[in-house]
Amino acid sequence: MKPSSDMRNKVKSYLTSLQDSICKELSRIDGREFVEDAWQHKTGGGGRTRVLSGGDVIEKGGVNFSHVTGDKLPPAATLKRPELSGKKFEAMGVSLVIHPLNPFAPTSHMNVRFFVAGADTDKPVWWFGGGFDMTPYYGFSEDARHWHAMALDACEPFGSDLYPKYKKWCDEYFYLPHRNEQRGIGGLFFDDLNEGGFESSFAFTQSVGDHYLPAYVPILERRKDTAYDDRHREWQLIRRGRYVEFNLVFDRGTLFGLQSGGRTESILMSMPPKVAWEYRAEPQKGSAEATLLEDFIKAKDWLA
Repeated sequence: MKPSSDMRNKVKSYLTSLQDSICKELSRIDGREFVEDAWQHKTGGGGRTRVLSGGDVIEKGGVNFSHVTGDKLPPAATLKRPELSGKKFEAMGVSLVIHPLNPFAPTSHMNVRFFVAGADTDKPVWWFGGGFDMTPYYGFSEDARHWHAMALDACEPFGSDLYPKYKKWCDEYFYLPHRNEQRGIGGLFFDDLNEGGFESSFAFTQSVGDHYLPAYVPILERRKDTAYDDRHREWQLIRRGRYVEFNLVFDRGTLFGLQSGGRTESILMSMPPKVAWEYRAEPQKGSAEATLLEDFIKAKDWLA
């Protein structure tokens, strides 16, 4: 099936409205507005990057919409489909990362996207992908359960097998092999989705996007005013280092953006504003920091 212009426009309309609604809600919580930066891609299309920095709640947050075309799919997009290498492509999506100021409030990430490879041919290949995941610096079981309950709610209307399948995929994807640890507590990750046709795949993608705010906002509001000191802040900056390591070394979205000649400022908006690498930063046994590593940064069933 070749996606029609109406199909493409439906996806684009949803994505821009999703960006609008997320920015509006997060601005309400922080009290500051996102600054928008519109840009054009050198091979076609463009996007609008929105960043909120230096806020009372959000130290740095970016919510990016992009819709670009290109003459050659980069390696990051054809890793599992080498037959598509070199094809013309069209890609659109919303990607966000929110880094709160308070160390007790977790970082969150969400992405939903639509790809068409061989867009200029009679038989293009299209698919949806995305998901959301959360990276706490201090662990709270109620937060983890809520996050995964919303992930389950996003999946359940489309089949009882999807949540365990995409949760497992998320755990496997957001993993730092050189550290032998998870990036966070996971969530959902899916890619190459076109089974069941366009409408079904698009509906599921919308469900994932629409569940981000209900998943994250209650946690952010619950933790944003928690009292903290320099020790908590230092630990947050050290753990942010793991986030940077993953995004720059392993993240396919970052690699796709850089390999496709995308706008560097928009691609790297996911980086936290402050980060630290301390040599052998090992927490004391029995501390809240040690509990994060022992009980939370693990692949586990949070809804058991």
